[in-house]
Amino acid sequence: MKLQRKNRVRALAVGALAVSGALTLTACGSDDTSGGGGAAAKTSNIKCEGKGKLLASGSSAQKNAMDVWVQAYSGACKDTEINYQPTGSGAGVTTFLQGQTAFAGSDSPLKPDEVTKSKQVCKGGQAIDLPMVGGPIAVGYNVPGVDNLVLDAPTLSKIFNSEIKKWNDPAIKKLNPGAKLPDLKIQPFHRSDDSGTTDNFTKYLKAAGGWKHEPAKKWEGEGGQAASGSAGVSSQVKQTSGAISYFELSYATAGKLPTAKLDTGAKAPVDATVDNASKAISEATQVGKGDDLALKLNYTTKAEGAYPITLVTNEIACDKGNKPATLAATKSFLTYISSKDGQSALKALGYAPLPTEIADKVRATVAKIS
Repeated sequence: MKLQRKNRVRALAVGALAVSGALTLTACGSDDTSGGGGAAAKTSNIKCEGKGKLLASGSSAQKNAMDVWVQAYSGACKDTEINYQPTGSGAGVTTFLQGQTAFAGSDSPLKPDEVTKSKQVCKGGQAIDLPMVGGPIAVGYNVPGVDNLVLDAPTLSKIFNSEIKKWNDPAIKKLNPGAKLPDLKIQPFHRSDDSGTTDNFTKYLKAAGGWKHEPAKKWEGEGGQAASGSAGVSSQVKQTSGAISYFELSYATAGKLPTAKLDTGAKAPVDATVDNASKAISEATQVGKGDDLALKLNYTTKAEGAYPITLVTNEIACDKGNKPATLAATKSFLTYISSKDGQSALKALGYAPLPTEIADKVRATVAKIS
């Protein structure tokens, strides 16, 4: 019982650290560890290898998943300390390419020039994309009196480019007949940091909504306000009347924020749910070569119940040439999070576990990392 109390106290301390932007967990003994949102991550099958500190950073989209994974892994592996900082996909890849971290999280696949640069860090090999976390990018909003909102890609493109300025605009009214839309200024928020979530969101806007800018990790839209990280933009929506933004479903769930349904051309508007995102992700195709498992998502799907604004977070690691000091722990941790136990914790957090076919490829590739 004393050990269980210590674990609870440690979990609370971890929450406080996460708010400050860094997560450092030391070992605690337990067979089963609970994370945020009531999710439980099984640890009985974790094979601990390697010792010391493992540094990683990147995608804030996967932060809530990483919190649970790190807590579970550290609880089972007393000799390993993991520090994952949710600095954003762009910053995470940059730090990895500078040789400062063992792996990075990115919501966008590596670019060709990044793969080339990685060969300086991955001696005798190169960096590869390992899909690990899937899920919907929710469109959260704060409009008094409106809790059932339908939007489509063209309308979202105009909202986030400051072309539609009021919530009672005719384009929004047309999608929401009978709704009491207020004469209220729209306050769009976007990410201030280089973000894979932004990249995926603008890829959707471009493919399905006529977005006037090129999709990118850096926000290119006109107007609006900026905040750092998914936590930052979701917090702004929570406290700002008339606000709207994009962030992973787990942030909407945690903040109790309503999310828009999407008119995709299917028979009925589609909710931002894990199952609906999984339907869209199942249409993804592998575009990476060899052990690079980078995926291309279908943002224009019209399949019934398929939610098209999705992302897949990749762990970026060297296929060969990983640093000897961190290789064993890196491989052990990636093995755990890609395992059935690691993936089973995701759904309760608002993420989509990897489709079986993709998960099998990831596990096989992780096993070959050297």
